[in-house]
Amino acid sequence: MCTELQDWYSGTLPCCSKTPPGQDIPIKMGDEEAKSLPIELSEKGGMENNGFVQNETFDEKEINASSQEEMPKTCVVGVNRVAPEEPVLEPYAGMPKEVLLKFSTQALYRVTREILFWLIIASAVLLVCATITIIALSPKCLDWWQAGPIYQIYPRSFKDSDMDGNGDLQGIQEKLDYIVYLNIKTIWITSFYKSPLKDLGYGAEDFYDVDPMFGSMSDFEKLLAAIHDRGLKLIMDLIPNHTSNKHRWFQLSRNRTGKYTDYYIWHDCAQAEGLVTPPNNWVSVYGNSSWQFDDVRNQCYFHQFGKEQPDLNFRNLAVQQEIHDIIKFWLDKGIDGFSFSTVKFLLEATHLRDEPQVNKSQNPEDITAYSQLYHDYTTTQVGMHDILRSFRQTMEQFSSEPGRYRFMSSDADDGEDTEATMMYYGTSFVEEADFPFNFYLINLKNLSGNSIFEAVTLWMKNMPEGKWPNWAVGNPNSARISSRVGKEYVNVINMLLLTLPGTPITYYGEEIGMENIVSEEVTFPEKSPMQWDGKLNAGFTEGNSSWLPVNPDYQSVNVEIQKTWSNSSLNLYRELTSLRNNELPIYRGWMCYIWNDSNVFVYVRELDGLKRVFMMVLNFGQESTIDLKAIVPNLPSEAFIRLSTNISNAGKAVNTEIIKTEMGEGLVLEYKTEKPVHTMEAFQENCFVAEKACYSSAFNLLYVNC
Repeated sequence: MCTELQDWYSGTLPCCSKTPPGQDIPIKMGDEEAKSLPIELSEKGGMENNGFVQNETFDEKEINASSQEEMPKTCVVGVNRVAPEEPVLEPYAGMPKEVLLKFSTQALYRVTREILFWLIIASAVLLVCATITIIALSPKCLDWWQAGPIYQIYPRSFKDSDMDGNGDLQGIQEKLDYIVYLNIKTIWITSFYKSPLKDLGYGAEDFYDVDPMFGSMSDFEKLLAAIHDRGLKLIMDLIPNHTSNKHRWFQLSRNRTGKYTDYYIWHDCAQAEGLVTPPNNWVSVYGNSSWQFDDVRNQCYFHQFGKEQPDLNFRNLAVQQEIHDIIKFWLDKGIDGFSFSTVKFLLEATHLRDEPQVNKSQNPEDITAYSQLYHDYTTTQVGMHDILRSFRQTMEQFSSEPGRYRFMSSDADDGEDTEATMMYYGTSFVEEADFPFNFYLINLKNLSGNSIFEAVTLWMKNMPEGKWPNWAVGNPNSARISSRVGKEYVNVINMLLLTLPGTPITYYGEEIGMENIVSEEVTFPEKSPMQWDGKLNAGFTEGNSSWLPVNPDYQSVNVEIQKTWSNSSLNLYRELTSLRNNELPIYRGWMCYIWNDSNVFVYVRELDGLKRVFMMVLNFGQESTIDLKAIVPNLPSEAFIRLSTNISNAGKAVNTEIIKTEMGEGLVLEYKTEKPVHTMEAFQENCFVAEKACYSSAFNLLYVNC
């Protein structure tokens, strides 16, 4: 065999590098060797390869003769053509699509891919099911108006910003950080509509404007923005029953102008010798006849309050629409809710019959006081609740945005008629007020453990199922706690207010124990200016005087000094609001009455699934010692004082068989138990819950089905 060909085939023949590509390589070999080579190589030319043609034959001799004539003898070598081994291809990062597809069909990768796919599908389905289950089992979240205290501000007395002696909207804005400091999330500002202020602003001259005394609409908008920037909410007063006699509607009505002719309640009055005889014996809340003669219209108009506050005619649908428009105007501004006042006076009987006398033997001509009549025809008439429900429906139009629920409350001071009060909640089918204002603690005549128990029980037992309670111990029309029951009970009453279930409402200044002004010259002693510090005018105004005198005790009873006292009313109030906001049993748990007598009122706050229990022992009488373990057999023998009206007692352990309290002292005890009171048969009649929830310690969440 010719070794040169082998060297050429292997690529090691040096001379081959001189041969241009595509040319034949001449190799000399013997005749016998040439016969064994199926391929002929020639220096000058080669046989053309026409492929394999069926039935075509070649004359071997012609081929050999032709080859011998055209080219010299060549070296023919028998070459065994061995195909090179194909390298094994492994997957690698960044492989092209063609390579990837080659592996994707292999069983190893196909099965793995399918397993992962179905695992992802199963996980997604499981996650969706778990989410649906959690949502279905989760209790209703408390809304913003349920989650914390409401702070009620009488704007004229809170803070003066322009040195005119009257509080204003800018003054409230300056003190918003104080509201945050109190752990309060909701502010309720009483009426600041444009008004002649004959009744301190409760008879509006213009429902669409701010009285200049309090500032401008621009001031209101800035205040509202500042409130929302701090995560707070704003509730406004609205008094739909009447307007000021300076209101444009009344001026048009007394002149019988167009649709305004019947915007108010007018009736003919008998006249004889210059004396006007009213249509009936109806008496205003402030006394004397509720009818006032108008010499322009030559008729009498009806007023449930002062003669400067004529009642609107709510049997006129145009009047109702006016109030709806007012509601929309302020909700469009961005306020978070309304408190509707004097709503039980919205309608009067059309027959105008005399109201029955309380003392039937009394001479009818001597009746001048509101309390001398039963007001069967001038309060809570049929249709009144329908009007309130229509207000609710208008407010619902603004509650569709998440987190922007619009709150509605109404006053419902129906005295001892608890059933009439509870009607303001509406029904399970037709919503009315989120809650009617609770006057029970304000109207207490005698303070004791028993009277507190009765006031609390009266509301809780009569409240419709699924509704939310509220509590207040002061307002702009009632004496302050200190003046009503004594300053020694201020702290324990605030402890009661902030540990009962429901929404607590604090009237400004009650958190520091302010008192009424003691002066015969002061008409509104409960509205004295807020006491901010010990400087001139208690820091209320930098002017020379205030619209009402500041209480003389302002140097010791003020915000600034109480911030520095660990045992102050202000610091206790803050501790209580913090406890309420952070402890689930107080936030939304069960309440069970344990004991009450002339001195103490004892109750617990519990939550299903949570072993931690809070027990309130509140003294509203004299010094007392009580054995609570004898009353609650499963009670631990020892509990810890979480909070006390005496700060030095906080953190101490007490023997539950001997719990001693001083006059006006309050204790918040904490203990753990496997047997909560609300599960005990003996106490089930004394237990109430508004928004039931159960706690899961395993998942650290609340659920409904306990």
